[in-house]
Parts: sequence; structure tokens; C-alpha cells
Amino acid sequence: MNDNDNDPTVVRGQVKWFDPNKGFGFVVADEGGADILLHANVLRNFGQSSVADGSAITISVQDTPRGRQAVAVLEIEPPEPATRTGLADLAELPPETISETPLVPARVKWFDKAKGFGFGNVFGFSEDVFIHIEVLRRSGFADLQPGEAVAMRVIEGKRGKMAMEVLSWETAVGSEPVPEEDS
Repeated sequence: MNDNDNDPTVVRGQVKWFDPNKGFGFVVADEGGADILLHANVLRNFGQSSVADGSAITISVQDTPRGRQAVAVLEIEPPEPATRTGLADLAELPPETISETPLVPARVKWFDKAKGFGFGNVFGFSEDVFIHIEVLRRSGFADLQPGEAVAMRVIEGKRGKMAMEVLSWETAVGSEPVPEEDS
């Protein structure tokens, strides 16, 4: 065996499941083979604390004595929604409206996966922003942690402000400028 036998390889696959409370999950490679361990620390290094089941993922994988393990996340694509979210406020929005709405920096106030919702605070504003589990899943997350920095696209819903999309802060910082306030 030479030194190159254990170099990481890039693998494309799908998240089988990920449990942020346990701190790990598994990825199924597109080419098959044994499941690949995805540890929460590797996901955090990518800028996310969770990932939605069924997300497409590109990772660097290394073989270890305990099996195949992800050592870096390179890309995550949220799963395709099986059906519309069922959220009345978002149902009539065309996709371009979502993508044209500016990202705003926010911090997660709390999120309860079992209840299916939570709230965030946009920096500089006192009003909470509602975050629904379906929006979170469509954005590629399985869960959010209190205090987690994120970027959101926010609309004024029938019952107040609500997130249309949630991105990890690290992903958003590189994707587009944060909007400036009008003078």
C-alpha cells in the first residue's frame, strides 16, 4: 500500500439521513457501495448545522479503519419538493419573486423540528421572522440551532414576516451583497 491509497476522493451522492442531535448521518454514493459517515463537524466546516434528508451532496471521502467517512463537504443541493409547501403565503409566489428578494442577515431565535417551525431575528429589526419546516427543507436544512447565523429571503405574510428561503451565512456571504439601507 502506498501513501496515495488513502487520499480523499470526491464522491457525489444523496443524504440518506442526518440527525443534528446525534451529530451525524449517512450519505449514499451515486456509484453505490457502503454508506458514508457524515459527521456534524464536517458539515459545520461547510457552514451548516444540518442538512435535509434527500439532499444531493458532493463530499471528499476517506477510507478509515471504521469505514468510509466524509472529510469535507463541497456542495449541497436541496431535495426537490415532492409537492408545494402548502403554505398559503408562498403558494402564489412565482419562483423569480423568491430569487429576486434580497437576502438579509439574521440569527435563529429558536427552531423546534418536532413542532415544524421556529423564529429568527433579522439584524436591525425587532420583529420576529417565522420559519416553517417546509421552507427549511426546501432550503436544504433539516434543523436550525439557536444563535445560528443565517441569511433569509423574507416576505410580509398574512400573519407577519416569514422566511421564503434560508441559507447558511457562509454560503450567502459569497453569493450576493447584503442590501444597504436607504439614506
